[in-house]
Amino acid sequence: MFRPIAAAVSVALIAAAPTLAADKPYNAKVTTVFDHEIPNVPGKSMRGVLVEYGPGGSNPSHTHAKSAFISATVIQGRIKSQVNDGDVKIYNTGENWVELPGAHHRVSANASETEDAKILAVFIVDTEETVLTIPDE
Repeated sequence: MFRPIAAAVSVALIAAAPTLAADKPYNAKVTTVFDHEIPNVPGKSMRGVLVEYGPGGSNPSHTHAKSAFISATVIQGRIKSQVNDGDVKIYNTGENWVELPGAHHRVSANASETEDAKILAVFIVDTEETVLTIPDE
C-alpha cells in the first residue's frame, strides 16, 4: 500500500526537480574580475564585473553606484536589457551598451531559457564607492 504512494511521490519529486532548480535566486553569478585605480584620473577606479547567467537567469531591477559609468559587452549568448524607460533590447555576443551615472537598469536577464549567457561590465566609478549595485526595494 505504501509502495504505490512512495512511487507516486518519487515521480512527482523527479518531475518537479527542473522547476525547483530554476527557482534558485535569479540563476546568476556576479564576480569582480579586476579593480584598478586610474592613475591619471585621481579618485576614479575601473572595475570589471563578470555576470554569468544560467538559462532563464536574471538579476532584479537595480541602479548602480551614483558615479558609475558602465560599458557592458555580451561575451556569450544573448542578453535582454532595459535601461531607464527605454525599450527592452536583446543584445547578442559581441554587442554592447552603456549606462550613464544614475541609470535605472530595469531588466537584466539571459534572453535564452536553454543556453548560458555572460556579460563583462566595465565600471568607471569613484574609488570610494564600493557598492556597485543597489537592488530596487
